[in-house]
Amino acid sequence: MTGATMVAAALLLPVSARAQAQNGLSNLFGGIFSGANPAPSQPAPGGAQPWSGEDGASGHPLMSASAIREAASNFNNCVAAMWPDAARRGITQENFQRFTAGLTPDLRIMDLMDSQPEFTKSIWDYLDILVNDNRLAKGREVLAKYKAQFDATEKATGVDRTIIASIWGIESNYSTQMGDRSVLQSTATLACIGRRQAYFKDEFLSGLEILNRGDLRPEQLRGSWAGAFGPTQFMPTAFKRFAVDGDGDGRRDVVDNPTDLIASTANNLKKDGWQSGQTWGYEVVVPQGFNYMLADRAKAMTIAQWEKLGLKRPANQPFPQPAEKAYLLAPAGAQGPGFLMLQNYRVIMKYNPAEAYALAIGHFADRLRGGQPFVQPWPRKERELSRTERLELQQLLAQRGFYKGTPDGQFGGQTREALRNFQASIGVPADGFASSDALDRLRGR
Repeated sequence: MTGATMVAAALLLPVSARAQAQNGLSNLFGGIFSGANPAPSQPAPGGAQPWSGEDGASGHPLMSASAIREAASNFNNCVAAMWPDAARRGITQENFQRFTAGLTPDLRIMDLMDSQPEFTKSIWDYLDILVNDNRLAKGREVLAKYKAQFDATEKATGVDRTIIASIWGIESNYSTQMGDRSVLQSTATLACIGRRQAYFKDEFLSGLEILNRGDLRPEQLRGSWAGAFGPTQFMPTAFKRFAVDGDGDGRRDVVDNPTDLIASTANNLKKDGWQSGQTWGYEVVVPQGFNYMLADRAKAMTIAQWEKLGLKRPANQPFPQPAEKAYLLAPAGAQGPGFLMLQNYRVIMKYNPAEAYALAIGHFADRLRGGQPFVQPWPRKERELSRTERLELQQLLAQRGFYKGTPDGQFGGQTREALRNFQASIGVPADGFASSDALDRLRGR
């Protein structure tokens, strides 16, 4: 399990399919599982924690305890039935049989997949955990140790070395926390059991392709419960799209070969639209009385236009390129700092689409280059709402006609837009920040 994605999954921030699949590490801060049918748990491999034997918290029919047991009983047949698809991908029958022999389902993954943490970490706590002096010191060591590899990759791709080093450091703490689950076992389990079988069937077959081609050995293909592996946490399908042979040895080894790892991570960012020589964004001071309805990813403007609205950098530092387009992110609402986000921030979001994750990557990279901590304070006295409170907030927004989705206790863009509209309707800063004050106002207190 990796530390970065573990925390990201627990934040009140949008997390898309890749982030959900990549980690499932929301149990860092605890979770709750629902269900009324406790039963003997499946023995766990290697002495790991066993499956709870309970229904999944999502309420999806394929995540009920009975459906999980039924699918698990058919696991061997499910894996065998994927042979024709594997053959179409060029996997030999010998390798298919070799790599799938002895596979058993890891049902503990069902708990991890469907966990819903009751309590979450704030964005400032998240940044404190990930952007710290020890990790920065290790990052500088890595940049010095592999300078030749970073030089060559930066020249070939235009991707800033500090961004690559940041991803390496935040995803796996520089190869010390990569996860130890078998990628094949995890993805086979998810391909045959649970609510996202089609997605994980592709990941499982892609994992077989990696082994069939000889890029990695089975013992190297270990990672998170959902199949992300290596120091920068590639999913098997992402490996197929982006991994490169950086040193020309005929293998794309993103696990133990730093040259391939650095080149492949950079290639991923480049293919996703990285703009060479550009930064990811800027911390900005947002003026009093600002219209936070403009703090929306869809409402990008030039930096010059933002300046006309009163946004400025701390200490009045100039913006290097006023014609660049950016959107305003206010992760702690009017109580915290603002950030103007550029194209490269959007690229980091493609790598792992959690706003706090992308902010941590960009800030970590700045610090590796000698930059300073964020200047403006976070509202550290503000507590994060529990999942029960977030669910109540969504329900109250729905009752008032602002929220059109299904309340689930997980906050994304739709919830924040609804909250902003409610705040605007009562004449308070429409910053979309899910504070205890916002909940009290919805309660009518």
